[in-house]
Amino acid sequence: MSDRGRDNVEILRSFAPGTLLRQGTELIVRQGTGALILLGSGSKVDRVSSGGFSLDGADFTAQRVAEVAKMDGGIVVDTDTMTITRVNVQFIPDPTIETIETGTRFRTAERLARQTGLPVLAISEERRATATVFIGEQSFGLRSPTDLFGQANQALNSLERLRRRVSDAEHGLTRAEADGVVTVRNVVVLLQRAAYVHRVYEGLSSLLVELGREAALIDIQANDIVEGVRTVGDLVYADYLPKGKRKTVSAIGMLSTVPMDDLQSGYRVAQELGLGPLENSVEPRGLRVLAGVPRLPDAVRGALLRHFESYRDLVGASVAELEQVEGVGRSRAHHIRSYLQRVERLASPLGDV
Repeated sequence: MSDRGRDNVEILRSFAPGTLLRQGTELIVRQGTGALILLGSGSKVDRVSSGGFSLDGADFTAQRVAEVAKMDGGIVVDTDTMTITRVNVQFIPDPTIETIETGTRFRTAERLARQTGLPVLAISEERRATATVFIGEQSFGLRSPTDLFGQANQALNSLERLRRRVSDAEHGLTRAEADGVVTVRNVVVLLQRAAYVHRVYEGLSSLLVELGREAALIDIQANDIVEGVRTVGDLVYADYLPKGKRKTVSAIGMLSTVPMDDLQSGYRVAQELGLGPLENSVEPRGLRVLAGVPRLPDAVRGALLRHFESYRDLVGASVAELEQVEGVGRSRAHHIRSYLQRVERLASPLGDV
């Protein structure tokens, strides 16, 4: 995430339910007066402000900001000190700055945010329950906690369903590997589903930012669900990327910029990741299966991949053959052989019984 993105997240977090800024916003909405509040201080504020009067050490409270919002002009709040510094201000942003807003207050808010780079809160009495935070060229409508929780729970349910589909795709891939019938399509299906999981998780994360501390339990649940998905996706990608194209890149990261419509196309995903035609037969290197062997050092894992010419040679290797690999030894060879046999049993149809 860029520095600007992190700043935007922190600004939205400062408006989460229970915060001072959110309490003040909700009180203004309830009283129906509307408001235009510029959050910042210094020369940027001075250049776009005219008239009004200054307050000396007026600590920010919900009641106080709601009272000064009854005046016609705008309000300046210094968020570093959480004080109301100016009230009844006439804001004069550059009128040539483009805006997509329609109401006067919201047009002014968007121009102020674009010109100063500071966050601006606009609440309109005509819109009653609408409060919007403008940050640079972006705007975020502040939704009620009830709406946010409803959307967050829906996203959580979708995340659980998609996570199960990733597990199904991984099991299907393992079976195909055991039978030696893997195609690029098997690989792409898993990577698509893993990418879907992260898309939903990113959307849920933005909701959790708006909910602030109220979302702690949902945040824990979401992290538990997505744990390991990126790792599986990246291991599978590294396992099947053609030798001439090997590179240490995250498949999920590469797919994060692919439009959702394109992400649904197996052909488009295979093309983006350089995996070749969907019906091509492929064989893994063995990275994913070896990643599951407990306490196996990276150096030994690399030695195994270099020693065995194919995936079938690796998973079918005897204890004696495994012992020949540098760094393995007899005890570790038994350990690896036992794990590979267990994987093959789970991959067979009888392993589900």
